[in-house]
Order: sequence, then C-alpha cells, then structure tokens
Amino acid sequence: MAVAAATTVTVLLITYLNFPVTGVRVEGARLYDASHAINALPEHASLLTLNTSKLEDRIEADPWVEGARVTGNWKSGIVTVQVKERRPVLYAEVDGRETILSSDGRELPGLGGAGLERMEVDRDQVGEILEFAKVLKRSGVMLDSVDGADAGGIEATVEGRPVIFSEDVGERQARALKDIMPEHPDARVFDLRSPERVVVGTRTPDETNSESRG
Repeated sequence: MAVAAATTVTVLLITYLNFPVTGVRVEGARLYDASHAINALPEHASLLTLNTSKLEDRIEADPWVEGARVTGNWKSGIVTVQVKERRPVLYAEVDGRETILSSDGRELPGLGGAGLERMEVDRDQVGEILEFAKVLKRSGVMLDSVDGADAGGIEATVEGRPVIFSEDVGERQARALKDIMPEHPDARVFDLRSPERVVVGTRTPDETNSESRG
C-alpha cells in the first residue's frame, strides 16, 4: 500500500516537473473576473493531467460567460483561456421583479456598462424577445438591445439598426433583414410585424418612403 502511494506521488511529481503549467492567460474577458479562471486550476497543475473540459465547464458556470475554450502550450507551459462573454440585451421589470437578461435568456448580475433603460414587460413579451433573439442568431444576425415595448410591438436594436417586431418572426424574415440592412443605410426603421415581410422606412405618418421585401 505504501509502495503504491509512493509510486503515485513519484509519477505525479515527474509529470509536473516535465510539463508544468507555468501561467494562465485569459482572453476576451471584460466582465468575467479572470482570477476565477486562474483559481480554477489545481495547485501544481500539469499539462499532461489538465482536464480542459472540466475547466471549461467551471468557467462557463459564470453567468457572464457564454462559452470558454482552454488550450495549453506544450513549449511555454502557458494555458490560454478564450472567453466569449454574454451581453445584456434586456433590462426589465417582469411581474414586479427587476431582471437583466442576455440574448440566450441567462439572467445576469448587472448591466456591465450597457446603457439599457428599464422597461416593463410581461412574461409573454419576454418569451417573444428571447425567441426573436434565437431566430436572429440562427440567421447570422445579433440582437443588440431591446429598447421598448407596447401594444404596437417591441422596439429593438439589431446590428446597430432600429427594428420593430411582434410575435412569430420567422427565419426567412431574419435572413431578409440581414440582406436588406446594408442596402438601406439611411432607413429609420425595419418593420418585421407583417408576416414574412420586412418593411423599410419610417413609423411617422408624414414620411411615406418605404420598401417592402419578403
């Protein structure tokens, strides 16, 4: 028993001496506390025994982290942690409770510097917003923020452009939006409230220029 234990210690020591983790570099972290990734590594860590999947899972448990990738450099011993962070897109009061959500529906601990105004929405509207964000992402477009909501629809910013939508925005509409936005740099709004169509123009009654695409 003692011999087996001594052998294990010897193997671990040799492993550490030959391939020690000499440092940790965290990339892409602005809101995520990089020290958490450093502290997640075991003491005297070795590249040979480093469980990168487990380390990625621990980092991704942080609400600010949407995804993490851990790699080791065998020459330098440096472990690099690449972090993709979540961004707040909705600051809302829902059923009397304040919440800050990312586009994938994760509740975040703060605004992280985002200039979002608090708005009142109900649970159904939250569901519509999160589904809209999913459809956009699948179509290669990103939701920046949700800016307002009333009976007329939900106002949002998508890739820096103003958009208004209601429920059941389809992927065809989202792909059309992606194609249309660069063609209309001066458009004041892109309206997705009509099924399978994108209306380009303005919401004010005295401005009549508009174009419909579907």
